[in-house]
Order: sequence, then C-alpha cells, then structure tokens
Amino acid sequence: MARLSVNVDHVATVRQARLAKEPDPVTAAALAELAGAHGIIVHLREDRRHIQDRDLRILAQTVKTHLNLEMAAEEEIIRIALDVRPQMVTFVPERRQELTTEGGLDVKGQEARLRGVVERFQQAGIKVSLFVDPDPDQLQSARRVGADVVEIHTGRYADASTPEERDREFQRIRDAAVLASQLGLEVHAGHGLDYRNIERLTTIGEIQEFSIGHSIVARAVLVGMERAVREMLEKVQG
Repeated sequence: MARLSVNVDHVATVRQARLAKEPDPVTAAALAELAGAHGIIVHLREDRRHIQDRDLRILAQTVKTHLNLEMAAEEEIIRIALDVRPQMVTFVPERRQELTTEGGLDVKGQEARLRGVVERFQQAGIKVSLFVDPDPDQLQSARRVGADVVEIHTGRYADASTPEERDREFQRIRDAAVLASQLGLEVHAGHGLDYRNIERLTTIGEIQEFSIGHSIVARAVLVGMERAVREMLEKVQG
C-alpha cells in the first residue's frame, strides 16, 4: 500500500504574500501528520520564496514521521541541509523564474558532480532521492550516482490535455517505475497530482510513495488540512 507525503510549501506561499506570521507551515505539517500523512515535504529554494530557514529548522525538530527536504544541489543549501539533517533530501532542478519545478533533474548530464553530493549526504546518514523524468537514461544515471530513491516526475501526465496524451504519459510512468524497481531504487512519484488524476497511478504497484502538495493545500483552504489529507489518503490507499 502506497504512502502519502504532504508538501506544505504553499502554506508558506500564502504567508509570504503578506510577509506575515501565518498561516504557519509548521502547524500545517502537524495537522497533516495528525490526519495520517506518512511524511512532510518542504522545498528550501535559493530565493526563499516560500519556505524559510526558520521553518525548516523547526520542522526538523517537530516532524514525527519523515521530513523530506527538496533542494537544489547548490553549496549554500547543501550546507544547511547537512546541518539540519532531515531524514531525506530530494534533489530537484531549480530556476528562479519558474513558478514551480518544471521538469526532472538532468542526472545524466552531471553524474560526476551528483555522485559526490550523494555520497556527502549518505555519509551523514541521510537518504537521497532524485526527482527525474520517466526516462530510462535518467533512471540508469540515478542508479550509477548511488541514489536511494527516485521520484518520478508526473507533471506531463497531470497536464495532459487529451485522453491519448494521458494514456501515453501514464505508460511512460509505469515503465519507468518498473525499471527503477528492477534497478533496486525505491520509487516515489509526484508533481501536479490531485484528487482526480491520482487514482490511475495507484494501480502501479512499484510506486511506494506519492508526494502531493498544491492540491491538498488548495483543498485545505476550503475544508481544513486534516480533512484534505484524509481525503487524499483515501485516494492513495483505496
């Protein structure tokens, strides 16, 4: 049965819109855990557009399940992560002009550099995940650099505008999940998933965890965080 990790970045987005003290992503994370979430995710971006250093440090002390820090493989953030020591880090591409992460990490194009970064975290006892497109070459590269986990980018599936395109992207995700599992990688999936499009992906048995943020936070604005998380858990776990 797949797990659900909840990304609380966009709780911080609302807060930062007014540079206020609330809503607090730390409180949102606690409510998500109370509702049954298996983990909490935050992305400490270089531009600090939502999650702040303060948030990360408090979450590292208060999360009771599993804290996953999404991050760019940049030295400033690497040093912070090694100091805070979340249970897992997920390396993602990061461009300052983007609204959200737009695609998977090019592991194949930077294997030597990433191998060294992965080793630094694993030596500190921190699990390493790489956010990658459902591409066989990227998965093979993820295995070569020593990653523990791959999170398959589901954005193109989520954004598909026709049934044919959605079917094609679903097949790519399924094939990638099977290959990643065969390579000995733990398989996660996320990006753009919501209460409607998640159900089909739950039929892919190799996916062990789903990472979902925006749709849960958006629903939580209307019905509350605990109910929003419970409703997504019902979708993920059937």
